[in-house]
Formats: sequence, structure tokens, C-alpha cells
Amino acid sequence: MVRFASRTDAARRLAAALSKYRGKNPLVLAIPRGAVGMGAVIADALGGELDVVLVRKLGAPHNPEFAVGAVDETGWTYVAPHAEAAGATLQALEREALKQLEVLRRRRAQYTPAREPADPGGRIVIVVDDGLATGASMIAALHALRAKQPARLICAVPVGARDSLATIEADADEVVCLAAPEDFYAVGQFYDDFGQVEDDEVIAILRRHGAAARLRSP
Repeated sequence: MVRFASRTDAARRLAAALSKYRGKNPLVLAIPRGAVGMGAVIADALGGELDVVLVRKLGAPHNPEFAVGAVDETGWTYVAPHAEAAGATLQALEREALKQLEVLRRRRAQYTPAREPADPGGRIVIVVDDGLATGASMIAALHALRAKQPARLICAVPVGARDSLATIEADADEVVCLAAPEDFYAVGQFYDDFGQVEDDEVIAILRRHGAAARLRSP
């Protein structure tokens, strides 16, 4: 079974798999919170720009960690085929979407308070997450970005469930995944260190990377 020592280890391996984009100024968009540090590693390795794409999964009514959909900042909602079987009624999904939209508004104010999000239009865009379980968050992220007309839209994850990887292929121009194990239960099972990432760490990474990018600009 594939294993990663940490998210940093996974990011370095992903950067190697994405090496053809080095020097092409890709826009690396990380899904918070876990993937933001990974996005920084990849952006540095490829000479790209780092930002976040904000989406939130919609949790099942009696199991909030199990995603039955996802919502983006515009309010567009993806509902997974298994949502009804997991007990998610239309009313429950609407309530959960409103709750998660408020989280997205708060995070946008925290993460990028003094600037607009990076514009993906016409650019090579690499969307990074630390793993793909149901794929709901990635589908919402790819949908939101496709509407902004990137030149190329890439999903990059270290590990993913096979069914979920197959589902998102229609939403991305390319899917880069280092491993798709048959026995997939949770993303964390493939990491030795899969600690919680907090908001202050995300903010620090974005500030640090933004300052470095300004120094590099002519």
C-alpha cells in the first residue's frame, strides 16, 4: 500500500509528476485547509503562483464527515448520487449548504482580506487536494474554475478512490494521481502524519507566498 510520510512528502512527489508545467507560471489552487501547504510546495517547485479555491463539502445528516455533496462560493451545489441513500433530503442539503456558505464567506475574509482571488482565466490551473475520497469538493472546485475559462484545468492529488477519480475525469482536462488503491477507506490512512491544519497556518502560508511572489516580480 502506498504511504506518504506527510503532506509535504506527498506534495514533493506530486510536484515531480507535474514537472512538465515547470516554468509555465501555473496557478496552483489549493483546497483548504489541508492542501494549502502542499500547494505552496508545488507552486515553489514549478515556479507558479499559489492561491486557494474555496469549496466546502456537505456532510450527511448523521455523519458530517461523510460528504454527500459540496458547495462553492457562488452557492452552486453539487449533490452526490449517494446523497439520498445517506439520508440527505433536499431540505437537509439546503440547510447544510447555507451553513457551509457562511464558512466560505468567513474564510475568504480571513485568507485574502486585501485582494481579489487570482484570476484563472487563460492560465494553466492546477487544483490540489491531499486526497480524493468521495470527490465532492474537487468536483465543486473544478466546476467553479471551469466557468472562469482556464487554458488547462488539472486535478492533482496524491491518492484517490478509484470510483471518485473516474467521476471527476469529465470535469478536468487532466487528472494527476499518484496512487488509486483498491482498499480505500479514508484519505488519512495513506499518511503517517495527517495532522489537522488550522486557519492561522493557512493565513501564514498565503502571506508568505504572496510576499515572496511580489519580491520576484519585476
